[in-house]
Amino acid sequence: MMFRQRIAGLVQEALPEEAIRHIDIGTIIEIPADPKLGDYAFPAFSLARVLKKAPQRIAQEVADSITPPPWVERMEVVGGYLNFFIEKSFMVREVLQRIQDEGEAYGSSQTGQGRTVVIDFSSPNIAKPVAVGLIRTTVLGHSLYRIFAHQGYHVERVNHLGDWGTQCGKWIVAYELWGDEERLKADPIKELFQLYVRFHQEAETQPELDDRAREAFRRLEQGDPELLALWRRFRELSIKEFERVYARLGIEFDSYAGEAFYEDKMPRVLEILTEKGLLKDSEGAAIVELEDLPPCLIKKSDGSTLYATRDLAAALYRWEHYRPSLVLYVVGAPQQLHFKQVFAVLRLMGMDWVDRYEHIAFGTIRLGDEAMSTRRGNVVFLEDLLDEATGRARAIIDERNPGLADKDEVAEMVGIGAVLFYFLMFNRMKDISFDWAAALNYEGDSGPYVQYTYARAGSVLRRADAEVLPVAELNTGALTEPEELALVKELARFGSVVASAEAGREPSAIARYLLELCRVFNGFYHAHRIVGSDVMAERLALLDATRTVIRNGLYLLGIRAPEEM
Repeated sequence: MMFRQRIAGLVQEALPEEAIRHIDIGTIIEIPADPKLGDYAFPAFSLARVLKKAPQRIAQEVADSITPPPWVERMEVVGGYLNFFIEKSFMVREVLQRIQDEGEAYGSSQTGQGRTVVIDFSSPNIAKPVAVGLIRTTVLGHSLYRIFAHQGYHVERVNHLGDWGTQCGKWIVAYELWGDEERLKADPIKELFQLYVRFHQEAETQPELDDRAREAFRRLEQGDPELLALWRRFRELSIKEFERVYARLGIEFDSYAGEAFYEDKMPRVLEILTEKGLLKDSEGAAIVELEDLPPCLIKKSDGSTLYATRDLAAALYRWEHYRPSLVLYVVGAPQQLHFKQVFAVLRLMGMDWVDRYEHIAFGTIRLGDEAMSTRRGNVVFLEDLLDEATGRARAIIDERNPGLADKDEVAEMVGIGAVLFYFLMFNRMKDISFDWAAALNYEGDSGPYVQYTYARAGSVLRRADAEVLPVAELNTGALTEPEELALVKELARFGSVVASAEAGREPSAIARYLLELCRVFNGFYHAHRIVGSDVMAERLALLDATRTVIRNGLYLLGIRAPEEM
């Protein structure tokens, strides 16, 4: 347990019961901007109304009630704050030892205790390449997966494919009319996408094609064995292509159960809604009326079901199949009303577990005004963005470090890392306009800046040509410089940042932390000699601990850490 939690424990024991009931003390412990005001601070302002006392008096009474443990050097009351000064040698030893012992597990609070979380993200349509517009759900969902897994949860990653509907009839008709088996084998998604585009072009002058597509889908729904075989083939080829693109991002899924999977599970939803008297007729359509929300459309007047019906079926299945503690739907903000309606209908159905279901909304993206080179004309797909990023990163590497080994692999790590970091460093509800110059800036708030800091620290370790010693063998009391202590305090903060990212479903907390950690590290790096100094062993341990935390943080964002750049 790091110092923030320990201090929260001391304060909590000193407070009366009614104060603890009203506020989680751990969430209000602060780190003062000025180290002269202490290492940690308890602000008493939020308790003034509850305890009917002035904040300064509350802070003083808490201070008077605490017997400082050996690791607390002193306490001071300033205004409404109780400031804690940690014994420096103890702090350095404790933080470095913890990081050295825990390694890649450092930063985890293990709050999950093996409980199951289901995360629904990405969800492309089959038979076409993954669209660039899906990058935000894809990288957010993957980062949330890693954060929850790091915290000790068992996480199921679900890709709810768009693999059903009238568009399936269009692919089938297009393939029957213009498909080429050899082209399909050579590049399945390219062939299927071009057939889909051609269908729409031809249908402008031949509207009967739309009728043929509807008929083909009707036969597919009725189980036509020939069309089902073709549909399964298109779906399997699509998943294979998706997995190739996802592999570049380090992403895997546990389930590709999409729209088609829930086709036979929707009648049960309609049965429950009917039994509970929730279905109402509205001009031939079936709706569920909701309080404070527009009615939820369940079935159209022609008898066909809708997304809401399918999502109700999916929600029921996920509860019964996974028994999850939490289900996260990583879907754009425009779908907020849809999920409010679905969750409200589930409550009316008596499904109390719906309180465990959350819509993780996010803002829009724009690729900016700068043109991207694309192999597919004016349509931009996710892989176009990844290729462009890798190419731009390679050009920067050629200029900065022409002798670097494995340039292609490093360019892939840096280019893709730049894209992922850019889309994760903003609050998820913020609308983003992608900026190549900012994303690939080695000196700015960017993925390459964090990766470069990691690689720089690694080069110092190699240059030192010395083993990083166990912390128990070091004189941690020798690390007394302000830049050293600031870095140790920043490293100690990582666990609370991960906990905050988990609680807020907000990977940007980790991205922002990494930028600050790198700034603090680079301040230390520029201010002090490491190799050849009197405290080289201690500084190498501090540097190695920093690398561990940067690597862990990047991993939680889905980004790799290159040893050299």
